[in-house]
Amino acid sequence: MANEFPQTLTIAGTDSGGGAGVMADLKTMQERNVFGTAVIVAVTAQNTLGVQDFMALPQKLIDEQFASLAADLKIRACKTGMLADASHVHGVVENLKKFDFGPLTVDPVMIAKGGAALLADDAVETVREELIPLADVLTPNLPEAERLTGMTIADETDMEAAAVALQDLGAKNIVIKGGHGDAKVARDFVLLMDGRSFWLEAPRVETVRTHGTGDTLSSCITAELAKGQDFETAIRIAKKFVTAAIVHPIAVGNGHGPLNHWAYRQGGAE
Repeated sequence: MANEFPQTLTIAGTDSGGGAGVMADLKTMQERNVFGTAVIVAVTAQNTLGVQDFMALPQKLIDEQFASLAADLKIRACKTGMLADASHVHGVVENLKKFDFGPLTVDPVMIAKGGAALLADDAVETVREELIPLADVLTPNLPEAERLTGMTIADETDMEAAAVALQDLGAKNIVIKGGHGDAKVARDFVLLMDGRSFWLEAPRVETVRTHGTGDTLSSCITAELAKGQDFETAIRIAKKFVTAAIVHPIAVGNGHGPLNHWAYRQGGAE
């Protein structure tokens, strides 16, 4: 029967270098045995050395992409990534309210690994007020969590407090990623909508091949939710998937290299 196969959607920008954005999302979704689709919000000129340029697409074309998917496919879970600026964040929010694409994972992408800004300063408030309240899962890294909450996150107690603050903004389940810290073990804090919380940890790997880590985590969560996994299970699987992709690297590019998206399938889960 048509549309029985699990289908997912990424709403984000491209990465011409293949390591992050929509490219990383679709690779991850394919590896997790779901059919990935995309609404392209922006196009970047990008490689492992950085983002050289980007341009957001006209809102009309973005709207038409949403409508095209809704008219034909059965999207069971979706995620957002790079959304460029306040007007595009608002436009995406309006489409998410219009169409039912299942549980939403929000990866509040703000800055690329090389330091380039991927979200305009004036858009942070729009993300906070309009997008986060729609999120079933919110996956900020430490700098993003600080920006969204206005807090300084210096230790694990601060991470826990920031998760509560983000939940107060309307997001149901929070994953604050600890990869930007400097401890020997990278720890992520998870706060679920039922009040339960836990830490996920993995040995910190000294490597520059971590481009697209946040995109990969959020798209793996999305894939697992599309297959019917509960939120905790989806988050735990995604952590293992990303850890394997970092621990078993591939040599691509001369800068912040991409993850090995097929490491988990090849038995690389650690």
